[in-house]
This record gives sequence, structure tokens and C-alpha cells, in this order.
Amino acid sequence: MIRKFSTVYAGHVDLGDMGQMATPANERRYSNEHLASVFEKTEAIARCMDEHGYHTLWLAEHHFQHEGYECIPNILMAAVHLSHLTSRLRIGCGFNITPMWHPLRLAEDFATADIMTGGRVVFGVGRGYHTREVETFGSPMLDAEANRLLFEEQVDIVMKAFHSETFSHQGKHYTLPPAVPYRGYELRELTLVPRPLRQPVECWQPVVSASARGLDFMMKHRIKGLIGGGAATMAERSINAYQEASERAGLSYKLGEGLSVPGLTPEQNTAAMGRGGWAAAGVPTVEHYAKVGAWFAKEVKPAFTR
Repeated sequence: MIRKFSTVYAGHVDLGDMGQMATPANERRYSNEHLASVFEKTEAIARCMDEHGYHTLWLAEHHFQHEGYECIPNILMAAVHLSHLTSRLRIGCGFNITPMWHPLRLAEDFATADIMTGGRVVFGVGRGYHTREVETFGSPMLDAEANRLLFEEQVDIVMKAFHSETFSHQGKHYTLPPAVPYRGYELRELTLVPRPLRQPVECWQPVVSASARGLDFMMKHRIKGLIGGGAATMAERSINAYQEASERAGLSYKLGEGLSVPGLTPEQNTAAMGRGGWAAAGVPTVEHYAKVGAWFAKEVKPAFTR
């Protein structure tokens, strides 16, 4: 029996027109006042979900989206605020894009959120996919291998900081701490202050290519997977590959354990950014999602009667 219901809100504002014949993404631009309305919208969604017993509201970190689609730049700040407006709803980070953070600032901010919300924020990390966002923050996105190397080192640091009383790190991108004099001694190790109270930290990451390297890295840190792309086909290859990676790590997960499966393929996303042609690209319909067991819910308010 299904007992927990969650949803993803990537942070879109109210759009004037929708559907495959609507204004394409690159032609959209909204006023700052309208873009800022994303927070009122997020609050309303969170209150409604909390009232109706939903388990988790997943939010996405995005930047510079004047097109109105993804307008929440700091989901940890939003999560702390939303937890104060709700009583039990969890807020999921889907995802914090680590190449746009210093890993220790990300670790500190999550630890603060974990403590201030009583553990109602779910941690999540991602490599990013918008060049406008990641490259603007000074990290690689066009160079996929450089992006992956940076991401893996950052996550290694975050996990050390979360789970170790003291830690140090020496890598390609970071030397932590730097060998500097401090209060009469040379700095050799650091302590994250404070660390998250909920240990070990539950962490989620998107599964896109489902490469052995990427999945083995997830198993190293016991990271759960949200499969992006292929909800219409249930992404069988990725689901099986995740289970196989768990076996290589000696964890032996059951098929589908530690996974969540939504999303569109890159080709479907590209089609959705233009006018028309959605059927040829296989953009899923409600009927497609119904066939694979997806659930949809809409609150219908009764008409006012005297």
C-alpha cells in the first residue's frame, strides 16, 4: 500500500500561456515583481501539502531564470522558512548544485537547516546542467569530465564534514585546511560547527547516465537516486544498474530500493522548449504516466452555495 506522497515544485511562476503552442522558453521574460511571486506560490503549495498529509515537497536550485520556470536560487533558505509555516511536511533539496557552492558553506548551511527544522530538510546534491548557471559561478559545465571531477571531490568533502568530528582534505581543487598559522599553532584539521544532528545524513542525487562510475560513487556515500529522464518507460536500465552497483558495494539493495523515478529525456526537454512537435519527440502525456503507475491529485474546491 502506498503510504507516502510527495511532489516536485521546481519553482515556476504563474505563466500566461502553456502547452506546445505557447510562447517558447527563450521568448519569455517576466518582471522582477512577478518572478518574486514564486515564494508566495511555494508557501501556498507547502501549506496545502502539509494540510493534506503529504510527506515531502521537493524544490530545485536554479539561477538567472528570467523565463519564469525555475526561480528559487536558495532552497535551503526556503526550506527553513517553509518548515516554520508547516507542522510536519519535509522539504527536499532536489538538488543543491555543488559546483555552484563552496562545499563547506553548503555543509554548514544544511547543518543549520537540519537543526533549525528538527530534521525536516532532506539533503540532495547534483552536478547541474544549465551552462548559464554553472559556468557563471566559475565552475565547468561544458567540460563534463571536469564537472564530474569537481563534483566528486566536493561531495567527498561534504560527507567528511558531516560525519567526522575532525577532518582534512587534500585534492585537486581543495586543500582543507590550508597550512596556515592560527593562534600559535599550524592549522591541520577542521571541525564543521555545527554538524547535522541527524546522522548519517540522508542524501539524494539525480541518476542520468547511470554510468558504473557515477553509481559506484553514490554507493560509496550511500546516496539515494532520483532517476531523471524516462518516467514514461520507467527507466529499466537505470533501475537495474543501480541495483547492480549496490551489489558491487556489498549492499545488495532490492530492485528499486533507494530510488525515485520521474522526469523527461533530454530530447523531450528540448522539444518542450519549442512550439509544437511534442508528439514526435515522445513528450509524455497524462495517459503515458497513468500506464506506468504515476499518481496525480488535484484539489477541487466546491462551488459556493447558500
